[in-house]
Amino acid sequence: MKKIAIFASGSGTNVQNIIEYFQGKRHVTVDSVWSNNENAYALIRAEKLGIETFTFSRDDFYGSVEVLEELSERKIDLIVLAGFLWLVPKYLTEEFPIINIHPALLPKYGGKGMYGRKVHEAVVQNKEKISGITIHYVNERYDEGNVIFQTICELEASDTAEDVAQKVQSLEYEHFPRIIEEVLLGDNE
Repeated sequence: MKKIAIFASGSGTNVQNIIEYFQGKRHVTVDSVWSNNENAYALIRAEKLGIETFTFSRDDFYGSVEVLEELSERKIDLIVLAGFLWLVPKYLTEEFPIINIHPALLPKYGGKGMYGRKVHEAVVQNKEKISGITIHYVNERYDEGNVIFQTICELEASDTAEDVAQKVQSLEYEHFPRIIEEVLLGDNE
């Protein structure tokens, strides 16, 4: 059985979608959900679905190896970032495969500070005709890891940032769990 640890900072809609996708699967399970924000609704979603949760401080994450030790002890096979906003330290990227989902077609609209609504506002402001999602490996720089998967959605000139967010989120829900499964089971290495 392959084990996933999900890292999240916010509401956790992708976290819930991933957990529900893997419930009852024979080869993959969500082991735990981790957050740097003790008030993240992602933790409540996980707990309601019977998944163990952990929180950590900036000092825990960057100044110690507590997170690494716990993940290693739990025999985690893959870390999945689902709305996790901190840069992942090198000690984790060297020890675990880590993947992230970004709400745009990288390399456009990526990098530090480009997340959530900020991305969609920039897409609308620049009058893009398409947007989409990028699922990529995580390295020590924001949004620069090797791309695993991208898909697009068509945009209308009248689309607001909220419209773009809805279209992109639909793609996230449809594709992220499946790509996680492919990465874990070796179909996308």
